Amino acid sequence: MGPSTFCDDLPTSLADLLSNTLILRQTAPYLPISALRNLSRTCKSLHHAVFQSPEAFRYLDLSPVKSAIVPFDGPLDVGGVSFRAERMDEALTEDDFYSGPLRHIFNRLEKLHVLRNVHTLVLDGLSVTAELVKELLTEERFNVRILSIREAKHMNERKLQQYLQYAVRPSRPAGTPRVKGIYIFGPRDRTPRPASPVTRKLSADIPRGVTTSQGAQIGAQWNEKSQQALDAVLAQTEDKWYQSSGKIIPKRPSPEWAEILQACEGIIAFDAVLCRGPRHDPSKAYVRDATASGATHPSSFLRPTIATVALGPSGCETCHSSPEGPAVFGDSSPSHHPLLSPVPLHGSSVRAAQIPHTLDGSAPPPLIVRCEDCLKGRWCERCHKWWDEDCYTGSVTAQRTELQQTELTESLKPDGTSQLLPKQTIKVHMGLCVEHCLREEMMAGAGSDGMWG
Repeated sequence: MGPSTFCDDLPTSLADLLSNTLILRQTAPYLPISALRNLSRTCKSLHHAVFQSPEAFRYLDLSPVKSAIVPFDGPLDVGGVSFRAERMDEALTEDDFYSGPLRHIFNRLEKLHVLRNVHTLVLDGLSVTAELVKELLTEERFNVRILSIREAKHMNERKLQQYLQYAVRPSRPAGTPRVKGIYIFGPRDRTPRPASPVTRKLSADIPRGVTTSQGAQIGAQWNEKSQQALDAVLAQTEDKWYQSSGKIIPKRPSPEWAEILQACEGIIAFDAVLCRGPRHDPSKAYVRDATASGATHPSSFLRPTIATVALGPSGCETCHSSPEGPAVFGDSSPSHHPLLSPVPLHGSSVRAAQIPHTLDGSAPPPLIVRCEDCLKGRWCERCHKWWDEDCYTGSVTAQRTELQQTELTESLKPDGTSQLLPKQTIKVHMGLCVEHCLREEMMAGAGSDGMWG
């Protein structure tokens, strides 16, 4: 009964582990495509595990792949007019040139019989044309469910909008489009880089203020990290959409994108949602002014707009809710919830991309988001406090002068009786709440020759 008893028992090999579908599915998304390729070349068993299993290429991120980057990123010259422009064959279209690297990769994956196994495709920051997205939406050789094209280059948005409208047309074939979620509006996921010591020295003749000193910069970074940690704790989630994050989409989408989101509702989800504020509802937008006539005015109505500001789960500063009601995951319509960043590694469904993950495993927090037009004059851009339409009239009454408000404090009803109208105080001025942030700004600039000095 010595060690010789177990001499015939070999240890579990890497090929044995990766032959397990569950282990391969959990491991493969963390490996770059070059690592999978090198792994498949080591032995036949690993080659079989990588290329015969549908899990190895289920999640494919081509963003860091050098061969997917267009070598020339300047203007094209078809007829040799410009000497500095890249010369291009007249038979080669602009789409063929810019999408060439990705098409070459897709053709190689198709020859390896793994292209249809790709369910989540990340093309962030690469050269992605609208025609290539159309192929991903319509061609049978692709089976992509979640597509990420954030910060893509050479993208014709107008053409892409037309292709999306065509893909979701009522007469489309059953089961199409296969793509169920598209990341396009938000910033791409940044890979953390290790901190490296700064070796260069600033010139002595460059003026350096107190805020540019090393201590001030470190303090500012820690203040930002502390604020992010506080927002995560208050919202019980690290998902920026569910925190009081402020502007969540850096570039304001064009009005045409709101129409695309409406057309794709229930078919294709995006990493953005439409604003559901009452000003976008014609039955609620025509409010009555606090005057003797009480006439309605249409100036408050807004066309459908994409929500770009995350207000946090607390709601209005006064009533702690919102007129449209917050979106609650699992209870509200899926179209009220955006695709969350980062792109899920182990799931290719819209639900996997939308579900918020809480820090303590509790129920997801409510989602309250608005467009900037709805929040104009009622949202503080610094502390992110806001007041809804039921608690604060905003520009309708509060922006009047003191004398104008005094004249409106008493008004006559149609039957001849008088009524007292509540006096409105201005809560937000120049994008800052008057009670705290604006006062702090004035105090900080009073003695430093600033705008308030």
